[in-house]
Amino acid sequence: MKETKIIPSVTVNYKSTGNSIKSNELGMRAMQERAYEKRGEQYLLIKSPPASGKSRALMFIALDKLNNQGIKQAIIAVPEKSIGSSFANEPLSKFGFYHDWFVEPKWNLCNAPGEDGSKVNSVKSFLESKDKVLVCTHATFRFAIDRLGIEVFDDRLIAIDEFHHVSADENNVLGTQLKQLVERDKIHIVAMTGSYFRGDANPVLMPDDEAKFDTVTYTYYEQLNGYEHLKTLNIGYYFYSGAYADEILDVLNPNEKTIIHIPNVNSRESMGDKIKEVEHIIHELGEWQGIDSKTGFHLVKTKDGNILKIADLVDDDATKRNRVSAALKMPEAKKNRDHVDIIIALGMAKEGFDWIWCEHALTIGYRSSLTEIVQIIGRATRDAPNKTQSRFTNLIAEPDASEDAVTDAVNDTLKAISASLLMEQVLAPRFNFTPKNPQSEPVKGYDYGEEGYNPDKENVGFNEETGQFQIEIKGLTELKSKDAQRICKEDLNEVIAAFVQDKQTIERGMFDEELVPEELTQIRMGKIIKDKYPDLDEGDIESVRQHAIAALNITQKAKEIVNGESGIGEKANTALIDGVRKFAMDVRELDVDWIDSINPFSEAYSILAKSMNESSLKAMAEVISARKQNISLDEARDLAKRALKFKKERGRLPDIKSADPWEQRMAQGIAVLARLKSESNG
Repeated sequence: MKETKIIPSVTVNYKSTGNSIKSNELGMRAMQERAYEKRGEQYLLIKSPPASGKSRALMFIALDKLNNQGIKQAIIAVPEKSIGSSFANEPLSKFGFYHDWFVEPKWNLCNAPGEDGSKVNSVKSFLESKDKVLVCTHATFRFAIDRLGIEVFDDRLIAIDEFHHVSADENNVLGTQLKQLVERDKIHIVAMTGSYFRGDANPVLMPDDEAKFDTVTYTYYEQLNGYEHLKTLNIGYYFYSGAYADEILDVLNPNEKTIIHIPNVNSRESMGDKIKEVEHIIHELGEWQGIDSKTGFHLVKTKDGNILKIADLVDDDATKRNRVSAALKMPEAKKNRDHVDIIIALGMAKEGFDWIWCEHALTIGYRSSLTEIVQIIGRATRDAPNKTQSRFTNLIAEPDASEDAVTDAVNDTLKAISASLLMEQVLAPRFNFTPKNPQSEPVKGYDYGEEGYNPDKENVGFNEETGQFQIEIKGLTELKSKDAQRICKEDLNEVIAAFVQDKQTIERGMFDEELVPEELTQIRMGKIIKDKYPDLDEGDIESVRQHAIAALNITQKAKEIVNGESGIGEKANTALIDGVRKFAMDVRELDVDWIDSINPFSEAYSILAKSMNESSLKAMAEVISARKQNISLDEARDLAKRALKFKKERGRLPDIKSADPWEQRMAQGIAVLARLKSESNG
């Protein structure tokens, strides 16, 4: 068995303060308290990680709306029936709240027999009743609006769980209906999601609709830092060649509680037969001993003599799978760490699946949706006694130059790396950037390190409790509009997601030896923001661009320091926080131009080069160089705009013979624009 190549994406260490699991006098945890403070808002969007208590937060808000705000009824829509159990009865008054949460059994339509469409009559009956709460699937809610119209929902609260299933795309029925409900403006909405990214290019809400929502954000850092037990989260990408089942034990530790997600049957990584793949994995783990009659779990004896209990959720046989699913929902699953050891799944055990003991989420094959990746990672980020570490591993087939599908392999690898870059931003503390000027002063609550605040330098402060950085940057443009401020406060990771998922951007960032970083950091990022937020003016586009690039590049530079100090693949005990501080201290001055001159993908490439065999790396480079593009008209225009800014600052236009590659590139942009204009006139 060959040594498996590793891409260690990031290690984040947390303080285990216990803050995110402590309850206040009303029985609310930190995130729930933050959401409850906004209970009076008509439109509320809650962005908070899996296991942070969104379901209960909704109960507190809904009960206040029903009892104090004149709302007639609350309707909760969930993406699939199994998640309906998250909204079961809760005796909240027992923990200090004013009311209890109660759902009449007949109004939890997730438990009712029949198809989603056939339950519309039940929705109609509920709306005509005096009962207060209905739980149904997104599909049932869609059918109900379709058949009953939107007017019947007036004066009610609509709560949409796992809100990332909605899209502003005109083909997304729920998204279109939601837009109509917002336009009518006669209801209250609470939307909840653990991952606000979509795997496709469509936003969840259009910016003008989203602007109507007040947002509650609870970050991964706050959630994990406030746990009692879990201290370290590792994310890694591993390459293999041949059949993945032959090499799975290189990344799978049988002593860790693990969820294995095998690849989709149509993916490159699939071995072609999902049942045989499960058998193959079981065979690699040890000797099959039979099936437990009570739970339906496979019993497998390892080389060490231990008996593993393996739950198979891949088998389509309804009798077998229902027994296994029921066993995973037994009270013992939550109370007893050894109830089950390994779960093997295909489409199941993702969002809403709660197994607190999971220490390793092992995913085979590239996942096209960032949402799916975030949800899978969320399976391993529950807090549980004696669980101090957890990890997410993505096992990916290495591009093979001899294969016909080498282009697909290259694309998948680049997409996996872009997902990795994004997850680093999601897991890191939040960055607040401010311009450095003579009036700058320390911000209360932030620790500026051993030497304290230095008025003559750009400072980096960190607030341990909130998990936020306060970073001063020279030349940073002020955020003028409320929209720009909201984007930088709430949506910076969405901007970064669009950037790192942009095919041309990541290809050039990873493999173009002639790349001038500013082409990506200034031109490409500027265009992405302009396309994503068409109503922002030029000044705000530039401000948001600077914030997004600063967040991405500071994280990458911090990671480079961490990897450099700890060695590739070893656990970094300084992790990202010390890396950010050290990076800021090591540079002479932290200014916008210097940050723009960093290639955001250089550290990802250096890790890739150490992790992948030479022929695979060469195959990737060849595929990408074959589709290298010349300067487009749009890029030439953007370069010319930058050149005019350069002229204002320097009193001259950029020189094509300059030793500075960025100045050369701006001059080339002017030349291309001039040539294209003369061609169109000639």
